[in-house]
Amino acid sequence: MREYLPRIYDPVLKRRLRAKGAVLIEGAKWCGKTTTASQIAQSSVYMQDPKTKTQNLRLAEIAPLELLAGETPRLIDEWQLAPQLWDAVRFEVDQRDDFGQFILTGSAVPADTDAISHTGTGRIARLRMRSMSLFESGDSTGAVSLGKLFEGEELPIASADSSLEAIAFLLCRGGWPRAVGLEGEAALLQANDYLDGVAQSDISRVDKKERDPRIAYALLRSYARMSASQGKATEILSDVNAQGVKAGESTVRDYLRALSQIFVIEELLAWSPNLRSKTAIRTAPTRHFSDPSIAAAALALGPGDLVADLNTFGLLFESLCVRDLRIYADALGGDVYHYRDRSGLEADAVVHLRDGRYGLVEVKLGGDSLIEQGASNLVALRDKINSEKMGAPSFLMILTATGDYSYYREDGVFVVPIRTLGV
Repeated sequence: MREYLPRIYDPVLKRRLRAKGAVLIEGAKWCGKTTTASQIAQSSVYMQDPKTKTQNLRLAEIAPLELLAGETPRLIDEWQLAPQLWDAVRFEVDQRDDFGQFILTGSAVPADTDAISHTGTGRIARLRMRSMSLFESGDSTGAVSLGKLFEGEELPIASADSSLEAIAFLLCRGGWPRAVGLEGEAALLQANDYLDGVAQSDISRVDKKERDPRIAYALLRSYARMSASQGKATEILSDVNAQGVKAGESTVRDYLRALSQIFVIEELLAWSPNLRSKTAIRTAPTRHFSDPSIAAAALALGPGDLVADLNTFGLLFESLCVRDLRIYADALGGDVYHYRDRSGLEADAVVHLRDGRYGLVEVKLGGDSLIEQGASNLVALRDKINSEKMGAPSFLMILTATGDYSYYREDGVFVVPIRTLGV
């Protein structure tokens, strides 16, 4: 058995269990939901186990409480195979009147809601889990703590031994637990297999609606080309049709909705701060895959291809940084947004905590001129924000792919190689 790599979601799950009777872990398939839950669970039932599947499904029909009996927290894996278990869990949580009773995990494909009579509000919490960050996979030292930056601690001078080639490999490999630790082609094939599973099966299973794999592949390629942009659905439609696959706008929107439901894509919503001026903010979301390796696989790009095409590399690297920031923000009780306004001012990511603190982030592959541009952008945005109404940002940060170490600029901007960042 492979060694379990600790996840940022381990303590997050424990915190949620201390405050709710049950926790449903959601997220893309292969992101490690069941494995993480099993580290905390004191007993478990695996609904899809071939040896007991028929028996389990029968019990779910006639005596669901039998499946819920066991030491707590009890893990119920692939619960969606018997959706009636949702109501049984909700009922049992009420009867026991205690927290930390159940963990529900399963496929990214949603359960049949027709078999569910209660939302579970107040009893069952939802926890969104993501693929592994570079810190979790051991590919970042974590010497620069995002949490400590929010606490006002000084930026440490942390060394970073990285290169464009190394980052390109990590991007194409992705944060899939089964890929971490593998080398070369074996590691890179995991994202390709994931893409095939989505296009040929999962996108249809999401709501039992037959969808054309050719359209799915074309749409995934188009979406990948628009990574880290605010591309419209009509632009995706034009690109899909340009690939020789005919589809209408309603079809494109339907496929995008399905991909979102199974956590393949996750748009980055716009941040709306209080500004000193009346600058119009662009509110369209920025398009991202839940893991940047999906974009690389959709475009049939390997590490060498990215290094040869720095424009595409830069866009997909932004998605990698957004993935990691989202994971770290989850641990800190926050969310990640983007900022764009009509004047062209931007922040690729805004990490906003629920207590109101926030940090502004720009993403650059590296190089003095790009870092200078990013720093100028962040300082201009900081000065435009009405700090009397919402406070000054906790930090201004440029995340880079390359660089020998993290450092603090005279203008107050932090320059941080992504392989030094952690929670």
